[in-house]
Amino acid sequence: MSNIMKKVSWSSREDDPGVAERTPLLNGTSRQFSSSDIFRIGRLSTVDLEDDKDGSSSELNQTEEIPHNEKLLSVRYESLDYDNSENQLFLEEERRMSLLGFRFLEFKRWLVCAFIGIFTGLVACFIDIVVEKLSDLKYHAVKQSIVKFTEAGGLCISLILWATLNAAFVLVGSLMVAFIEPVAAGSGIPQIKCYLNGVKIPRVVRLKTLLVKVFGVICSVAGGLAVGKEGPMIHSGAVIAAGISQGRTTSLKKDFKIFEYFRRDTEKRDFVSAGAAAGVSAAFGAPVGGVLFSLEEGASFWNQMLTWRIFFASMISTFTLNFFLSIYHGKPGDLSNPGLINFGRFEDEVKEYNLYEIPIFMCMGVIGGIIGALFNSLNYWLTIFRIRYVHRPFLQVAEAVLVASVTATVAFAMIYFSEDCKSLGEEPVEHPLQMFCKDGEYNSMATAFFNTPEKSVRSLFHDPPGLYKPQTLGLFTLSYFLLACWTYGLTVSAGVFIPSLLIGAAWGRLFGICLATSSNSMFADPGRYALIGAAAQLGGIVRMTLSLTVIIVEATGNVTFGLPIMLVLITAKIVGDYFVEGLYDIHIKLQSVPFLHWEPPPTSHALTAREVMSSPVICFKQVEKVGKIVDILSNTSTNHNGFPVVCDQEPKRLCGLILRSQLIVLLKHKVFVERVNSSLIQRKLQLKDFRDAYPRFPPIQSIHVSQDERQCMMDLREFMNPTPYTVPQETSLPRVFKLFRALGLRHLVVVDDENKVMGLVTRKDLARYHLGKHGLEELHLAQT
Repeated sequence: MSNIMKKVSWSSREDDPGVAERTPLLNGTSRQFSSSDIFRIGRLSTVDLEDDKDGSSSELNQTEEIPHNEKLLSVRYESLDYDNSENQLFLEEERRMSLLGFRFLEFKRWLVCAFIGIFTGLVACFIDIVVEKLSDLKYHAVKQSIVKFTEAGGLCISLILWATLNAAFVLVGSLMVAFIEPVAAGSGIPQIKCYLNGVKIPRVVRLKTLLVKVFGVICSVAGGLAVGKEGPMIHSGAVIAAGISQGRTTSLKKDFKIFEYFRRDTEKRDFVSAGAAAGVSAAFGAPVGGVLFSLEEGASFWNQMLTWRIFFASMISTFTLNFFLSIYHGKPGDLSNPGLINFGRFEDEVKEYNLYEIPIFMCMGVIGGIIGALFNSLNYWLTIFRIRYVHRPFLQVAEAVLVASVTATVAFAMIYFSEDCKSLGEEPVEHPLQMFCKDGEYNSMATAFFNTPEKSVRSLFHDPPGLYKPQTLGLFTLSYFLLACWTYGLTVSAGVFIPSLLIGAAWGRLFGICLATSSNSMFADPGRYALIGAAAQLGGIVRMTLSLTVIIVEATGNVTFGLPIMLVLITAKIVGDYFVEGLYDIHIKLQSVPFLHWEPPPTSHALTAREVMSSPVICFKQVEKVGKIVDILSNTSTNHNGFPVVCDQEPKRLCGLILRSQLIVLLKHKVFVERVNSSLIQRKLQLKDFRDAYPRFPPIQSIHVSQDERQCMMDLREFMNPTPYTVPQETSLPRVFKLFRALGLRHLVVVDDENKVMGLVTRKDLARYHLGKHGLEELHLAQT
């Protein structure tokens, strides 16, 4: 994040003549906000941070700490236009289209969803195969070294080799993320949640982001970090959907001249929802869970037909992955690997549970909620530290390499000092390490550490009783918990799903062993407790309920345990929410994103639209002078994105709304009244011209307008939205919030009894109110 901050006065409107959809200022200085910046609703003071004329940039580069306050709301995030502008051009195009044309459009939507599923499945297949190959090579080399030096002495060489290989993989992945595309860091789920919520996250669905994401997560998992490859698949699927649905790539400047009708935020949002669901389906082999994930965690709009298309994309994704993995494994047509992670089928005796075990499972949900809250709290303070001190790319890369080396060192030390030896038996063990065990035996601790996290989870679910000693599971749980907490938030592409499952499976199996010890054979098999512990831990960290229940049921093929898993996830969420928010919500808040939740703050009924809106508002007349439009768009202090259009005659009542992007296209094509009345104009402007400019509309500075053209007039009536959504001044904040959130609006006009424009409500006007410890609080707006 940048360390540029600017607080804006919201209660004193005289100095704020716009609509509060702003873009960042070019320069600024940082200032540490004290705890007094957090307060209940009242009059906000204005603090002007003037540009430093004496070269503050050199001083800024020497700053060791970037001040950060989570009680800030960033003004650098813009909203997406999910509400269609039903202007004359749009209505004329719709009227010209026949019934066959509409059906052909629907067919193309299904076709795009099929492509989304196919390409998401292919990307997942590529990630899975490359990670498997690289991990096998690494573990084989380390194992050979350990076997060689166990008897001859000098195991420190094996440790150095393991740490070096880990660090090398992570170095490559971290360099790509830090210096090529920082938005590819992490799982990407918070960013996709924000995008589907209506927030424009820069570069989040670009081709370069996808490439860095894919190769970055391969390096992270192969580098032995406490991460999984499943979370980033959701981000990858969303990027694939955004690219395919537009029929072009702006990064490569290649336009395939297809799917042009879908080049708008409304259509793109629906396809991104399908891409996120396809990513979940490819990751876990859970197409229904993918649909529910998009519904529960992301989508701001939903209908029956969209549900069918998203489910179709999810099914195609998991089938594609399954099909190509069957060919890769030499068993064409054997569709038994539906997702990147295969937990395996639980045996019949493990599926059985008794009624008296349900309270025990719910107690495990409480434990998962508490441990998840502890994980989130520790990661929160660690992220604050990173924002303040580890903000330079080379420091971020250095931290990632350090974590990779420490992970290898901890794993080696745990295996070295473990005395938990088990017989090889008939079940094959991948990469068994004998270490100091007898011939025919292997080290149990190595089963958990000397493997990819997915295979370790499967081992904890299905290995027979007695394979792990309680102290082995306890030490592994503690060490992996700390490593996973340290790892999440690094400048690498990585997910938190599998580490959470692994931590929960370890302490869940330990819980089952303790029960079996205390009650003989009543709780004989710890495998089902590993499953319940994994669900409790994942639910305690990410706080998903409906979708996570279905994902785990589909991934395990264990429908019998659907009710216990659901109860455990609900319990974990309730307990965890009592202490702290979910991990994704925490990181969204730390990025100061104006995220709108499903419901408004429960104590906000006392506020009305008059108190919330931005006022006064810059308005345009139906026929406006070009020079005035250029001046307003060029003014960086009022760099807004929506402008009400008022009637030319008195009283100036509202008659429409026009966007900055539309005005820029009109200026670029010089759609002036004087040209319409002469022979200078070649053709009438169409919606295709706006779609061609989408999504990267040119800046106003790139458009040249001569002095003569500044005196011309521009008729906005054909291009404005003549029916914008409006609310009266006395409308309560909850009602404004629900209208804004449900319709996916960017601007909501506030009018008086005579339909005169009194103000404008935008996303930041609503997102700055939240429920705090002392009641309803108002966030500062800052340039972060």
